Amino acid sequence: MIKLFIVGIDGKMGRTVCRRVAEQEGFEVAGGFDIIPDMDFKVFTNVDDINVDFDAVVDFSRPESIDTVAAIAEKFMCPAVIATTGHNEQQLTKIRALAKKVPVFLSGNMSVGIHVMRKLVAEAVKNLWGGFDVEIIEKHHNQKTDAPSGTAKMLAETINAAADGKANFLYGRDPQSQKRKRGDVAIHAVRGGTIVGEHEVIFAGADETITVSHTALSRAIFADGAIRAAQFLLGKKPGFYEMKDMIV
Repeated sequence: MIKLFIVGIDGKMGRTVCRRVAEQEGFEVAGGFDIIPDMDFKVFTNVDDINVDFDAVVDFSRPESIDTVAAIAEKFMCPAVIATTGHNEQQLTKIRALAKKVPVFLSGNMSVGIHVMRKLVAEAVKNLWGGFDVEIIEKHHNQKTDAPSGTAKMLAETINAAADGKANFLYGRDPQSQKRKRGDVAIHAVRGGTIVGEHEVIFAGADETITVSHTALSRAIFADGAIRAAQFLLGKKPGFYEMKDMIV
């Protein structure tokens, strides 16, 4: 039985992980960390009070909670799956330090489908760069705090790598009073309603357009990816791991 400890357990994603764990064999939620301990699980508000055993910590909270995540992982010397996005450089430094002590799975998106999308985008860039204009559009619910999304940033990194570092990224196109420059790739963020997550990479050429897209229909895909990542980390050496390490 693989036991998980969830940081942000009372949030939307935390509750989704709990539900998905309950629907799968071989996994169990040992407890969690949050500011509201009113749940069916043991929920703690202080790291020093945690008194349950678990195999991995899964973070679906907020970037500023990285100190808590690191403290838990270091105290119990267990793997950490960090599924939160929007970390600043100081927080990323904390994550890099943690990865020297325990295995850390870090991804801007826990969906297996997004990993496949990145492969398709890279292939398209290799064949179309220079003759096609490229744009990224991402859409999320109105409660998401970071923009552009971590997934959009991942797609941008994929594009730049496939284009041999020749991409010039813009965040929207306002204000702008000149036509598009060759190599420009704009990232457009949309926030509204309850959109779970939509990402598109548009390749616009002369008289034809190719779109590579991914739509998340529920949060379950992210929960499933995080659960799978926790299992993947068991027995691994300290260091950074991501989706491409887990899925060939």
